[in-house]
Amino acid sequence: MEFDIMNISASGMTANRLRIDVISDNIANAETTRTPEGGPYKKKIPIFAEYIKRDWNGSKLAGVRVVKIAQDPSYRLVYDPTHPDADEDGYVKMPNVNVLKEMVDLINAQRAYEANVTSFNTVKSMINSALNIGRGA
Repeated sequence: MEFDIMNISASGMTANRLRIDVISDNIANAETTRTPEGGPYKKKIPIFAEYIKRDWNGSKLAGVRVVKIAQDPSYRLVYDPTHPDADEDGYVKMPNVNVLKEMVDLINAQRAYEANVTSFNTVKSMINSALNIGRGA
């Protein structure tokens, strides 16, 4: 049971670390108007799902997993006729990245990561205490 909790916490840490990386990538490219694929940077969105473990005893929650990293194809138009990527009307296609929202999501992901670390360490401490009781310490 305790190891299941540790595995769930570990999968949460992995998922939130990926989430932090994706958010950082979005913030870093918030002004990127030209990509190798052509056009503005497409905001990345991690998609998560519960991970169910099936064994002889039935099904049980085993953590979270990444299903895919989707891309938001939308963009915003900004009028800047001096920009090298401006169209004939003077509009530039900019990534649909709201830096303020990304920063809030980043803080949320960091706190979720920290909560999983705390859970993991608490279970680890409980297991060590149980082992010490068994040793007669």
